[in-house]
Amino acid sequence: MDAGRNQRLGEVARIAVRLESETGCPAQMLVAQWALESSWGAKPTGAANYFGIKKAARHTKCCTVTTHEVVGGKRVGQALQFADYDSLDASCRDYAWLITHGSPYAAAWGNYQKNHDLRALIAAVAGTYATDPNYKALATAIAYQSNVVAAVGAVRTVNV
Repeated sequence: MDAGRNQRLGEVARIAVRLESETGCPAQMLVAQWALESSWGAKPTGAANYFGIKKAARHTKCCTVTTHEVVGGKRVGQALQFADYDSLDASCRDYAWLITHGSPYAAAWGNYQKNHDLRALIAAVAGTYATDPNYKALATAIAYQSNVVAAVGAVRTVNV
């Protein structure tokens, strides 16, 4: 992994662990979706949207981006509106809010609060979050990669 990617991973891991303590949103899941949606922080959608979050009523800034969705089993390009953010921190904070308070994820979040099964939470969120049929497997694999586990663990160790 290149130095820039390691630096970005360290930065998002620090934010993720802080947000986990504030919101309960699992740091490894946040990091995994950040990595998957933004090519490890190298390619945000629009302005600092590292999670590919589509525009919603709560967003004051947005942009239109051509993206690829899987529709009827085929990958198609679509021009969609995405939220814009002022910073990585703001993007991460909105992602954590979406997972912990967003209505599409209420059942998944409620189950996670009872059982703390990260794999089950990722699986439940993936089906709504993305149209790619491989998203669940990709997000789960990234969440448990040694570099992600180590980055999150290092921050937790420092914060203890």
